[in-house]
Amino acid sequence: MTNDTAGTTLPPAGPARSVHLREDLRVFARNIPGGSRVLDLGCGDGELLDWLIRRRSCTGTGVEREPGAVIAAIGRGVPLIELDIEHELDLFADDSYDAVVLSRTLQALLRPDLVLSAMRRIAPRIIVSMPNFGLWRHRLTLLSGHMPRSRDLPFSWYATPNLHHSTLIDLEPLFDAAGLGIVKRVPLTASGRPRALGQVGANLLASSAIYVLERVGDA
Repeated sequence: MTNDTAGTTLPPAGPARSVHLREDLRVFARNIPGGSRVLDLGCGDGELLDWLIRRRSCTGTGVEREPGAVIAAIGRGVPLIELDIEHELDLFADDSYDAVVLSRTLQALLRPDLVLSAMRRIAPRIIVSMPNFGLWRHRLTLLSGHMPRSRDLPFSWYATPNLHHSTLIDLEPLFDAAGLGIVKRVPLTASGRPRALGQVGANLLASSAIYVLERVGDA
C-alpha cells in the first residue's frame, strides 16, 4: 500500500473552528515541515494529524485500533486505517511518507526494534516519544519497594499496557541499532512542555522525551 489513501486533505477550517493541540504534540508539530506527508501511528483521536492538515497543509494517514479513538478521529475527518502496527506496516511502500510519528506508544509494543526499522523504511524522518523510567521520582518509588506511577506511567503494574520500561540513556542505543540518528532530543516535564533546563540532568529529571530521528547508513 502507498499513501494514495492519504492524499485527500480536509477543507479549510472555518473561522469558528478551533483545533487544540496537546503540549507534547506541539513539539511534534514544530518538527514536521509544512506540506509533509505524515503517517501517524497510534494516532489516538487524530488531534495531531488534524492540526497538521488544517494548519500546515500536510496530508497523511492515521493508524489506530482502539474503538473510541477511531470514532473520535473519524469524527474529526482524519484519514484513518485500522491495522496492527506490529505486523502490518509492510503494507506501506518504501518512502511513501515524509515523516512517521509514534507518540507514547513505543513502550507498549512487543518488538519496538522491528517497528522502528519498518518506520525507517517508510519515511526518512521519524519522531517518537517515550516515558523516562529513570525519572528521580520513579527511582525513589522503586527504593521504597513499589512500582512507579506517574502522569506518564499512570497504570498499576497489573493493568499497564506498557511492556517495556527504559531510561533515556538505555533507549538511545536502540535508535542506533535501527539505523536512526538522533537529530534532536526534547526532554519534557510531566505536563508535556519542554524542560527549561533542556538537556541538563535529563535522564534524572525529565518525565519523558521526544526524539527527532533521521535515517542513517544502510541498516
